[in-house]
Amino acid sequence: MVSRRHALAAATLLAAPAARAQATWPDRPIRVVVPFAAGGNADTIARILQPRLQEKLGQPVVVENRPGAGGAVGAAEVARVRPDGYTLLIGSNGPLSVNPAVQARLPYDAERDFAPVAMAMQVPHCLMVQQGAPYRSLADVVAASRAQPDALGAGTAGVASATHLSLEAFKLASGARILHVPYRGGGAALPDFIAGNIPLLFTEFSTALPLHRDSKGRILAVASTTRLAAVPEVPTMIEQGIAGFTAASYVGLIATAGTPSEALRKLGEAMTAIVAEPDFQRRMEAMGGETASGALATPEGFAAFIRDDLRRSREVVRSAGITAQ
Repeated sequence: MVSRRHALAAATLLAAPAARAQATWPDRPIRVVVPFAAGGNADTIARILQPRLQEKLGQPVVVENRPGAGGAVGAAEVARVRPDGYTLLIGSNGPLSVNPAVQARLPYDAERDFAPVAMAMQVPHCLMVQQGAPYRSLADVVAASRAQPDALGAGTAGVASATHLSLEAFKLASGARILHVPYRGGGAALPDFIAGNIPLLFTEFSTALPLHRDSKGRILAVASTTRLAAVPEVPTMIEQGIAGFTAASYVGLIATAGTPSEALRKLGEAMTAIVAEPDFQRRMEAMGGETASGALATPEGFAAFIRDDLRRSREVVRSAGITAQ
């Protein structure tokens, strides 16, 4: 019969490797999966984070692109890996807030399969109008759309994209009767907008800012809580009467659910330090984004943000009758 002393000794021996693994984490290279092709905001931020994470964690950090299905391919890969902190996801609206709201079946559960670490940045969405358009406020656009329903078309990054959901949320909040004009990505809408083929553009601020500065379009309102430093003359949608209306594309670091607490702690500390760096903040601002701060740069705050964004996305999808294509 096994004595209590022997049982305790055996349990200690079994627990020792796990304890050592947590205490020494990381002791090998870390892989960061970007669930989109190279060149977009998620990929750019991953490349900016890579050397900083490498320095702070003391191990090589490798960025890999796994695009497909609006981010679902890469997200599913991270959801399935061993939860040891050595494979991470660059998470964003697509795989975490939009896909789960639109698609009944996904190869992962956005609410159960991941452990958010910290948001890196978010890019507010905004409404652009043609440079010479007569609209001087959101009220002007809403009034014109109600006078001629669906005569005003607004381009977005595509059906069931983050900007499409934001446009539909704006229509529900304002009563606007704007026609949705989907494109294959935010950049694909720009030629038609610049040529005057579509009067409105509901897009990310990072996409709109160069057009605004070059007088190829005019940002009428931003969907942020406060005015943006890059365009202080542009009012928010809240200021223009759309109470509480905010919308943004976010990017952050995500681990697999079940990742050891020590790994999550070290990742969180690294991200907190990185987002506080003035150079990192300048680079996010140059991209047209806002660096995460306060609770958003913590696991709890980022997780709460994602849950709320998913809830809002589901409400918009249901109310607007959006379906995946």
